[in-house]
Amino acid sequence: MQTTTTEPRAVSVVILKGGVGKSTTSMNLARQLAEHGKTLYADLDPNGHATNGLGFGDAYQGEINLGDVILEGDATPQDLIRSTEHGFDLLPSSDTLEDVEKDLAGAMQGSARIKSKIVDPLLGTEYEYVVFDCPAYPGMLNNNALVATGNVVIPIEPGSSAIGGYKRTMERLIEPAREYIDVDVLAVVPNKLSDRIDQQTEDRELLENLNKATYEVNPGQPLQEAVPNFARITADEFDAIDAGEMTPPKPGIRHRSALSRSLQHNQPLQDYDPENDQIAYYEELAEIVAAGGIER
Repeated sequence: MQTTTTEPRAVSVVILKGGVGKSTTSMNLARQLAEHGKTLYADLDPNGHATNGLGFGDAYQGEINLGDVILEGDATPQDLIRSTEHGFDLLPSSDTLEDVEKDLAGAMQGSARIKSKIVDPLLGTEYEYVVFDCPAYPGMLNNNALVATGNVVIPIEPGSSAIGGYKRTMERLIEPAREYIDVDVLAVVPNKLSDRIDQQTEDRELLENLNKATYEVNPGQPLQEAVPNFARITADEFDAIDAGEMTPPKPGIRHRSALSRSLQHNQPLQDYDPENDQIAYYEELAEIVAAGGIER
């Protein structure tokens, strides 16, 4: 395990759109962060894709569940946390989380429960990093995650609704939260890319939208500054690609069948296919989280 001198950090992986690789991104981020320090991967998605994908379906339907920790039960995170074979621990989701979502709306300090019950007791003492896999809809669980972490990673995939999902996340989740707390978007991560970018493909459109955007992702920071180096392409580079003066790169996290197969084998990519060319990108994402931002 590598050592790090950075401060402990919690991060939420979130976008208000399903099927964009959120659980895949958060799980592989947790796996690479485990190389930097002790890491807890917390599954807040009521669907429990990550929990089940790691082989902990029994915990997903267990008698003691995440609601008993977040609400006024007697359970503690330690009652639920499971060790994995992949260097990080798992705080599993529960099939009762949709009911917990409703109960939080009427609870005292309902938006701060995950911070007070999970992050405050664990971050910096038992864990250097905590990664939350969040629901794909606005609500109290997402609000809790933002209050608990103050840091966000937003995965995004090519397609006609890609930027719409990003804007919806900013407008319906991040910006309202910023009226009360500081929320720092550490990275916007294009993933599931598969096409060439020297042609007018959906991959090209997404990367141009991200890398040429003028609207802000953080106060005073344009969106393009939150694009990781592995997906950053400048306007001059796009021009050079179009002029045939530059070999088209393959930016972003690329589609690899090993990513879906790894979950079928209850493993992150690093453990399922350690030679896979995408692991370096998840490692770069982990370094961004560890450092608290992108270094150019």
